[in-house]
Amino acid sequence: MKAGNPDQKPFFQWGKFLLAGLLIIPGSLFFLYPQVFYCEFIRFSGFVSIDRKTYFSPDIQLQSYKALQKTIRQSETRVDSFYKGKRSDPVLIVCSDSRQYQKYCNSTEGAGCSLGTPWGSSYVILNAQGMNADVISHEMSHTELLERLGWWTIAKEVPQWFNEGTALMLDRRFVNNPDAAGRYLDYMEEWLYYTGGGQEILELENITSIKGFFSGGQRQVMLAYMSSGMEVSYWLAVTRKNALQNLITRINNGQTFAEAYAEMQKKEDALMKKQLPANPLRIREVKKITE
Repeated sequence: MKAGNPDQKPFFQWGKFLLAGLLIIPGSLFFLYPQVFYCEFIRFSGFVSIDRKTYFSPDIQLQSYKALQKTIRQSETRVDSFYKGKRSDPVLIVCSDSRQYQKYCNSTEGAGCSLGTPWGSSYVILNAQGMNADVISHEMSHTELLERLGWWTIAKEVPQWFNEGTALMLDRRFVNNPDAAGRYLDYMEEWLYYTGGGQEILELENITSIKGFFSGGQRQVMLAYMSSGMEVSYWLAVTRKNALQNLITRINNGQTFAEAYAEMQKKEDALMKKQLPANPLRIREVKKITE
C-alpha cells in the first residue's frame, strides 16, 4: 500500500482556511454593505440600459428616458466645467421610487447618493421622483473627486466637510451665485440663519467624518452642509484660479490634505481678508455675528 505524502496534510488544511475565507469575506461584505453588491450586479437586475452606463428602472416609461438623459448631460457639463475636465465615468442607476432607491443607496434620504469602492467602481444612484441637475451634479462631484484622488485618500485624508462643500459648489439648490466672493457671502447668510446669528456653531473638526457629518437631526445636517459650503467657498475665494486642480495635484504628489489646503491660501489670504468678511469658522470663539 502506497504511503501518503506527509506534506499534503498542511496543504489541505491551508486550502480549507482559504476556501472558508473566500466564502466568509464576500458574505460578510454583503451583510455590511448590501448596496455595493446590488450596484455591482445591476446589469443582472432587470434594470434597462441602452449604453451600459445608465440603468433605468423597468418601471420608468421609455418616453421618459430622453428627458432624464438630458438632465444627466447638463450635470456632466457642470462637472466638466468646474473640474476643468471630467474624468470619472460612474454607472448611473435611476430608480422609480423610494423602495428601489433604498435598495441601491441603503438610505431613504434625499434624491441621490454616490458609492465608491476600493477596487475602482463608482455609482450614482438617483430617485427619478426627485432628481434634477443639482442633485446629479452634487453626486457626480463626489465620484469625480474619488476618481482623481482615489478611494483610500478620500477615506483617510479628505475631510467630509470638504467633500460635501466641494459638491455644493456645483449644487445650486441653496446658493446660486457664479461669483466666488458672492457665493461665500451667500453661504455666510445661510450659515447665520442656521446658527441663529452665530450662536450655535458647528466646528469643522466635528464634521470631518461621514458619521459626524450626518449625525443629529435634519437641522443639524443642514448646518453641516452650510458650514461646509461657507468654508469651501471662502477657500476658493481667497486662492488663485485652478485652486482645486492644484490641490488635487499637491495631494497626489505626496502632500497631506491639511498641508496643501492651508499653504495654497497663504499668499492671497491677507489681501482678500480686506475685501471679505472674516470666516467665522476660522475663529475659535465667536459669541455673535450681527452683520
